[in-house]
Amino acid sequence: MNNHEHGHDHGNSHEHGDDHSHDHYDHGGRLAAWWHRLTHAVVPHSHDSRAKIDPALETSRDGLRALWISLVGLGITAVAQAVIVALSGSVALLGDTLHNVADALTAVPLGIAFLLGRRAATRAYTYGYGRAEDIAGIIIVVVIATSAVAAAWTAITRLLHPAEMTHVPWVAAAGLVGFIGNEWVAQYRIRVGRRIGSAALIADGLHARTDGYTSLAVLAAAGGAALGWRWADPVIGLIIAVAITFVLKDAAREVYRRLMDAVDPELVDQAETTLRAVHGVQDVAAVRLRWLGHRLYAEAELVVDANLSLVAAHEIAADAEHQLTHAVPRLTSATVHTDPDSHPGGHHHTDLSHQRRHLSH
Repeated sequence: MNNHEHGHDHGNSHEHGDDHSHDHYDHGGRLAAWWHRLTHAVVPHSHDSRAKIDPALETSRDGLRALWISLVGLGITAVAQAVIVALSGSVALLGDTLHNVADALTAVPLGIAFLLGRRAATRAYTYGYGRAEDIAGIIIVVVIATSAVAAAWTAITRLLHPAEMTHVPWVAAAGLVGFIGNEWVAQYRIRVGRRIGSAALIADGLHARTDGYTSLAVLAAAGGAALGWRWADPVIGLIIAVAITFVLKDAAREVYRRLMDAVDPELVDQAETTLRAVHGVQDVAAVRLRWLGHRLYAEAELVVDANLSLVAAHEIAADAEHQLTHAVPRLTSATVHTDPDSHPGGHHHTDLSHQRRHLSH
């Protein structure tokens, strides 16, 4: 039997695609140079040669970059809305603006989680701090739930106590700006979150999408007010609250699955197929995958010839681990255990232990 583990985190280094560790810009233009200096200032960089090829570190950088850029995008959206609030005096739009500001700040716990996730493992936290992302995901889900409750409460209050809307064109324009800004941020966060495997970042993107729905409700309510429909504002608000609830369900399910160590079954199938194709592997007794933040870990039990030497079994385990990190996206580390075909499976371990103890006495 042989236990083999590689912890040098090279699972992503073999992925070939368009996602490079650093964005490449045309440095001939002033705007490109300015942008390069800005991203270099706000996104943590390491000049350590090992850090430059560490896939987990690169995905953390991608996540932090997504948070910074989307935070700037939401900030610009909020400022634009604030200017229109000052011109129009709309209390409803003021509430939406403050809502966007508060929601933009959800990037803070997620950013902290990404930074914590880059800390080295300790004797107490032997797997590192990747779970901080999942905790941030819980916070984001709570914020989405709060948004849904607040939207429903406001809509019911306005339905019971209708109020006239003034400066309708300005309010409509601000609602449109809020929707466009939030939807852009939502698509960007969700795209990056899926690429790096961060459920929390995906949930935060879904959260931004709920903010866009809220802003769209302002636009629709302004249209109803222009037609003289005083009931339009609260009714549309209730519809949007229901829509936010559906988004909440999706985000909560994503975070829940991650907390329960759920993975895509296709990844398990892919891992098993890869391991069975390794020369010397007779069978795959078990494969387990789990996420820690946006990093994927694997454990596998292989069955090999009982007559192999310890070195030969070790070579098979090493080959299996290496092929696994090639085949499974975002796999950071794998632990491979080999069993002889005379005693396949973990259920034999207890009997073997008892036999050894009996012989030793």
